[in-house]
Amino acid sequence: MAPAEPPRSARQLFLLGLAAAYLAAFAALYVQSPGLYGKDGILPARKMLRVTGKGFWEQLWDSPTLLWLGPRLGLDTEQGLEAVCLLGVLLSFGALILEPLRDSLLFLVLWALYLSLYQVGQVFLYFQWDSLLLETGFLAVLVAPLHLLKWRSTAWRAHDGVTFWLARWLLFRLMFASGVVKLTSRCPTWWGLTALTYHYETQCIPTPLAWFAHQFPVWFQKFSVVATYVIEIAVPALFFAPVRRLRLFAFYCQVILQVLIILTGNYNFFNLLTVTLCFSLLDDDHIGLWLGRGRKKTGSTWPPRSLIVLTVLAELGTYGLLFYWTACHFGLKINWEKRLLESKTAFTYHEFMQWLKMVTLPLVGLALISLLWEILQAAYRCACARGFLWKLWGTLQWAVFTTAALGMFTVSLVSAFRVQRRLQALKQGAQPLLAREREEEAAGGGRRRRQICCF
Repeated sequence: MAPAEPPRSARQLFLLGLAAAYLAAFAALYVQSPGLYGKDGILPARKMLRVTGKGFWEQLWDSPTLLWLGPRLGLDTEQGLEAVCLLGVLLSFGALILEPLRDSLLFLVLWALYLSLYQVGQVFLYFQWDSLLLETGFLAVLVAPLHLLKWRSTAWRAHDGVTFWLARWLLFRLMFASGVVKLTSRCPTWWGLTALTYHYETQCIPTPLAWFAHQFPVWFQKFSVVATYVIEIAVPALFFAPVRRLRLFAFYCQVILQVLIILTGNYNFFNLLTVTLCFSLLDDDHIGLWLGRGRKKTGSTWPPRSLIVLTVLAELGTYGLLFYWTACHFGLKINWEKRLLESKTAFTYHEFMQWLKMVTLPLVGLALISLLWEILQAAYRCACARGFLWKLWGTLQWAVFTTAALGMFTVSLVSAFRVQRRLQALKQGAQPLLAREREEEAAGGGRRRRQICCF
């Protein structure tokens, strides 16, 4: 059986979307920089680049920004900011319209340019999407091909699946954390499922469609919160599912959520960047269906019919469990008399924290298995290369990029282990509160067994 090729079309969509996000970021900063960071701006950038008597390399180490080169080029801080923004606009626009420019070196330059702005951006660049753009941009340096001088269509490399997997892992961390933080914040509107009854009218920059979304009945707004929890907390586990259609289901769930947010609110390029990360869940066969090409016929007997049946059963079982646990733990019930769908949070804060502690490490383990599978597939592709020298060259690249991927995956686990320690400390300090909660439940007419769903 021939080794499956890495997703070339999906990788191109990822790089295309990232170029669009960079273009939006640099263009917006170019327009706003005089008012934000100019001499008479709100937070003048020159205050962040004061000369302290240190050498150039020491200054660059303390604050890594290309704006330190401004005086050497005869530019003041404001002119340097505009030059960086304009260069970023030109390079990102070039990558957007020309496929050969979607190169590793170009994305490295774009990342360095935005990092330079981030270092002097102060509170105006401390938003979640700015950090996400920097992290995604750094991954693109590994994902993008290195062929700028060859000026030809992008060729695939044996290790592309390994580096592209890192975008999927970043998407998982982003979405899972987005859902979890809503509940760990103990905000009564999120726990009461009423957050969207306030959201549309209190967000910073609502769109015209936000007014119409605000008019939906309360029961629909509450159900929308339930759907948000399912998409952000439960569905991300399917990013690493071995069944292809489950990953596609997760892709469309995430994209639909992001499109709805875009239609009803303005969060800069944040949602565009999230959709860009979602392309890591796709394969070339599915993108071919979008383009009307159809799936490629391999002519082999793989997979066997029995495996197809098991896969379908696994899919149906996953959808069934997802629906069942959602109905149980959010109290979904149809009120035929009032003709509406009732919902409520059917678990406590401490039960949720216990569940979170229980699933954190298994989810990390599932992700690691998924990464190891991509690494093994890449190694198999290297072994199938023709010629000894090509095999050797492919194996060397595979070793370097696999080491980089494992290193980045390990570094990203620091936050997960911090959560584990925090949950353990919370458990040790919350015993009196848990005991009082049990007494209240018993006094209310018997203890009702409630357990948080384990997706």
